[in-house]
Amino acid sequence: MLTFTALGPFQAWTDGDPLDLGGQRQRAVLARLLVAHGHAVPVSTLIDELWPGNPPAQALSTIQGYVSRLRRALEPGRAPREEAAVLVSAAPGYALRARPEQVDSWWFQSLVKTDGPAAEVWAAMESALGLWRGPALAEFAELHWAATEAARLEELRLIAVERRADAGLAMGRATALVADLEAHAAGHPLREEAWRLLALALYRTGRQGDALGALRRARTAWREELGLDLTGALRRLESDMLAQRVQEPQRVQEPPATARPGGGRPLRVLVADDQALVRAGLKVVLSAEAGLEPAGEVTNGEEAIAAVRATRPDVVLLDIQMPHLDGLAAARRILADENPPKVIMMTTFGSDENLYAALRAGVSGFVLKTSPPEQLVAAIRAAAAGDALIDPAVTTRLISGFAGRMDPGTPPALAGLSEARLDLLKLVARGLTNRQIGQTLSLPEPEVAEAVRLLLDHLGLFGRAQLVVAAYESGLVTPGAVATR
Repeated sequence: MLTFTALGPFQAWTDGDPLDLGGQRQRAVLARLLVAHGHAVPVSTLIDELWPGNPPAQALSTIQGYVSRLRRALEPGRAPREEAAVLVSAAPGYALRARPEQVDSWWFQSLVKTDGPAAEVWAAMESALGLWRGPALAEFAELHWAATEAARLEELRLIAVERRADAGLAMGRATALVADLEAHAAGHPLREEAWRLLALALYRTGRQGDALGALRRARTAWREELGLDLTGALRRLESDMLAQRVQEPQRVQEPPATARPGGGRPLRVLVADDQALVRAGLKVVLSAEAGLEPAGEVTNGEEAIAAVRATRPDVVLLDIQMPHLDGLAAARRILADENPPKVIMMTTFGSDENLYAALRAGVSGFVLKTSPPEQLVAAIRAAAAGDALIDPAVTTRLISGFAGRMDPGTPPALAGLSEARLDLLKLVARGLTNRQIGQTLSLPEPEVAEAVRLLLDHLGLFGRAQLVVAAYESGLVTPGAVATR
């Protein structure tokens, strides 16, 4: 199938193979027609916009030559006298004929307009943002029409980021969204919606002080840049937070691909904790959350190992300190089994030594027993999806304290890794998501996910947390290089 990409390096493809589109100005003709979204562009407009203010005498014949060569590239099997079907003559000029799904920028715009339940909006925005491989139409940035279109698409991208976050908050994903929203607000400090979403995400993870701090940062930025105070909506949000009257969203069901990875059934969660009150509280949380259900409860590490083998849960919430066999030892044995469940460590305070050892064992997150229910649910969902949810402050502290500490068995040697894999490992270690790595390396998000999976297989590791530890312990990344997000 013939496809076109403008959300990053401009290119046309046939069944995944790039086509030779010629030189810069010839490529610009095709890009300008793509920007017209199927409408005809007069030849006079093409001339004026390709040679702004100074067209050559033979501009008309040059445009005709460009179109002829582009037609051969786009439809190599077309007979000499057969009418073009892609780059067509449309008086008084030319037009690009394609379906929305053939052009990434057209399909992106369609996805951004998606409306409906939060789960559907989330999925659509994820797909839309996944189409981006870099700045739009960057190679034509000196041309006014391209700069205008790039700015329009960038605005739509920011809207997609915010719509995704808004849907995520409605789905109970506040904790997982905080880091991305911090970066979004810092990069676009004059966007009201960026600060609203960040403040709400922080508030709903139990961080009221940080939420109010975010609104103070917004006020400072607006006063310095615009000489204005916050909008009425943000001031009301600030007042509601101070009075603790911010309404919680009505929970919505997760989309099947995320909430029910086991073919439509709920995620089954085993709880292992020696405190009856903690077990009872977690059982209430799991029973009340759509897409989750308790798989049982046990009181020590030995029981946890036996229960995992008997019930085959998807996720285990494991207290790090328990009698008979502690959570750390139990986690190591559980994760050593074939096809193990995801393990999330729970702790009240926990020593750095034990938490660090758990990181190396391959757990999929740390949560405090005092965390709000939303944060516990977010950790479970992140683990089930193959990611890790670990407080960045905890991770940074641990890495700073233990970087360089070597063990004969771990981390695995990195000597055999290619430069590309080493670059990928560095980006994972600095906390970037697959989407952010894809934007950095100009790769599709699914390709990044597959590369991370292959890297884990090559190193014999369970998850991203172990990749972080391997990168720091080997000296590939140092604590001072942690990216602030």
